[in-house]
Amino acid sequence: MLPLSSLKAWEVGVVVDINGEPGFMSRISATGFIPNTEVTMVRNWKWGPLIVFVRDTKMALGRSEAEKIMVRKNVK
Repeated sequence: MLPLSSLKAWEVGVVVDINGEPGFMSRISATGFIPNTEVTMVRNWKWGPLIVFVRDTKMALGRSEAEKIMVRKNVK
């Protein structure tokens, strides 16, 4: 398991766990980040926000938010 923020561009992961306060967990799950959901990293420049593709939607996440979302790499 590794944080979403450690995926490189175009790597695919599957959400395993989400850590954080209840407000964050509620908001992030409402945007589609729930266990067993596939996430594709679109942009990760190691600084600034990350761009990810989840459930047919591109979205930006702050680096600290992405570090709370635990994924496993999806090997196809």
